Amino acid sequence: MKRIVILIVALFPGLLKAEDTAQSTAPKKPWRIALSNSFYGNIWRHQMVEAFRDAAEKAKAEGLISEYTIENGDNTVNQQNAQMSGIILRGVDAICINAASPTALNGVIGKACQAGIKVLAFDSIATADCAYKFDFDMVGIFGGMADYIAGTLLHGKGDVLLVRGVEGSAPDKIISDAQKDVLKKYPGIRIVGEIYGQASTSVAQSAVANILPSLPNVDAVIAQGGGDDIGIVQAFEQSGRKLPIVQGGGSSNFLKWWGEQYNKNQYQTVSANTAPGIGGAALWLAIDILNGKDVPKVIKMPGASVTVENLAQYAGMPPGQIVSPTYTQEWVDQNLVQKK
Repeated sequence: MKRIVILIVALFPGLLKAEDTAQSTAPKKPWRIALSNSFYGNIWRHQMVEAFRDAAEKAKAEGLISEYTIENGDNTVNQQNAQMSGIILRGVDAICINAASPTALNGVIGKACQAGIKVLAFDSIATADCAYKFDFDMVGIFGGMADYIAGTLLHGKGDVLLVRGVEGSAPDKIISDAQKDVLKKYPGIRIVGEIYGQASTSVAQSAVANILPSLPNVDAVIAQGGGDDIGIVQAFEQSGRKLPIVQGGGSSNFLKWWGEQYNKNQYQTVSANTAPGIGGAALWLAIDILNGKDVPKVIKMPGASVTVENLAQYAGMPPGQIVSPTYTQEWVDQNLVQKK
């Protein structure tokens, strides 16, 4: 049999090459990608999902993917576990997951990886070894703002209220730990309260309104963004109390309010946020991973900052939005994949 095969190849050397060429140039089947989003209860997550959808529609129109699905959860591990199991059964090629817990989804993520599915954990990441991890430098972004407020604006002394983010999520713990570590450097700073605002305008407003009667004094409110900033402001305005320094989280409503206050009385604060456009960047990264590009296993995204110097640039933003760039496939390739 070996002699026959060798003879055929020897007599017709172009035959095998033609077959090999046909196989190597055959178009790849467009990929199927799913988004598993643990929480949909604030502006930030809405924009993140829209960014993913916009990027997926563009990728689909360009023939890079054949289909995509989006699953939104209620911030419970049980529901996201069930959603992930269903996504795995559908046989997708990649899953982008914004996880309800850093560790509780690791089991189902492992099952996805065993099934040959690429998993990209982003924003609220999971610690599963097989997953790519894609988030922000939250320590730098939020620790830096806490340091600026405590050191520069409060001069190392004052009463601070902490408004935390989405309870149980990885970003909430990372951000809160970073803020508290910074505040420990200032013996004159006292944390007088700690509440959950769920990165939501309405929840933050209600939570602040409920705790204010028990707090004789608040000099600053250090929060986590996602729309909580303007809710905090509204709670203080409705209480009739003096406005403290309220940390901004990139919401257009807050930036409009801050701009007005700055023009009136030079109101000082700082605003920075994790950009919800990461949803689109995650889609492009998943495609790069599936196409075999050399994507780092751990990737960090830049945040979006607003100071008094560039505040005027955001005066015309539509209400109910979070400051965020739109991340294209070209930007992702140049800034996240090729930059090592």
